[in-house]
Amino acid sequence: MHACLLLTCFLWFASNDGQAAETIVTKAPRAFLFEPASGTVLFAKAGDEPFAPGSLNKVMTAATVFQALKDGELTIEQTCKVSEHAWRTGGAPSRRGATMFAAIKSEISVDDLLKGLLVHNGNDAAIILAECLDGSEDAFAGRMNRLAQTIGLQNSSFANPTGYEEKPSRTTVRDLARLAEFILENHAGYYSYFSLPDFTWNKIYQRNKNPLLGEIRNLDGLGGGSDSKDGFSGLGSVDRDGRRVIAVVAGLQSDKHRLQTLKEVVEGAWEYFTVQKIYAAGETVAEGWVFGGETGSVPLVPQKDVNVLLARGGTLEYRIRVVYQGPLIAPVQSGVTAGELQVIGKDGIVYRTDLVTGGTVAKGPLISRALDGIQQLLFGWIG
Repeated sequence: MHACLLLTCFLWFASNDGQAAETIVTKAPRAFLFEPASGTVLFAKAGDEPFAPGSLNKVMTAATVFQALKDGELTIEQTCKVSEHAWRTGGAPSRRGATMFAAIKSEISVDDLLKGLLVHNGNDAAIILAECLDGSEDAFAGRMNRLAQTIGLQNSSFANPTGYEEKPSRTTVRDLARLAEFILENHAGYYSYFSLPDFTWNKIYQRNKNPLLGEIRNLDGLGGGSDSKDGFSGLGSVDRDGRRVIAVVAGLQSDKHRLQTLKEVVEGAWEYFTVQKIYAAGETVAEGWVFGGETGSVPLVPQKDVNVLLARGGTLEYRIRVVYQGPLIAPVQSGVTAGELQVIGKDGIVYRTDLVTGGTVAKGPLISRALDGIQQLLFGWIG
């Protein structure tokens, strides 16, 4: 029988002066800061508390369309017809938020609709894209939720492509950060749409309606939203000095407070954190027990340097935990994923990466395998 084995040790990181470490402080009810290159959670406050994202819902709409393009269900040049429903519900007659001013019964390319969605924040563009893919907003919402599950948005449900409050979607700051990471990793070719400065459609010129662009240095996406009950929220990605971070805030009382708190969270990545190498690629982190092998263990190693952004300027406790399914059954091949290394801070897991076997273990002689079997039968597998 295989068991989940946990190997836990403690690491201490101390500054030269021994003073208590400073960290991010924000008045935002919900906030999240993530560094995708290392996979490090730098800050989390009510990270899994659901809220209605308002227009930030359109980031998920965009991701869903990007995925359909990647899967070949759409092409960027393909045209979509503007239905009366899309025109009345999200277009000029609706008088309820942003629109790209799509003309009824016209046909618009997916490329232009994505610009209308992400530059104009157009509700009509969102509905037209949804209908083009799935025939209705409800069917498209089902597609959104299936993709959300696939990419690991564990506490999100999307009710429509626009973010309209009649059927409010729900998400969390952690899930929005994961969504931004998914777009950056899997659809980088379309990411530039988020930062286009302007777009003219139907002879109407409009600047990018993302309230965060130009307000935070090096921010190049993604957007803002608001809900009458849950307040203002913002999702930003900043690429600065060779480091990209993703920041999310939610529950703010105004667009001014949203910008202020998001800026504080973003700047904290450079003010309070520094990269520290915990392990080098190929360095032994732990030994995995081996059943029936020539030797009783195999090194567990990371395939790349374990570089983690950790708090600078003070003393903080971090734990390293190794989790793997064991014992491993001989023969064991080198380079096989066998476990996970986790760095744990006061707010939970801040970093995780796979560990692989750092060597080979051939099957042992019959007597060795018999002794291993007797040990497991009588005592269980003792690690």
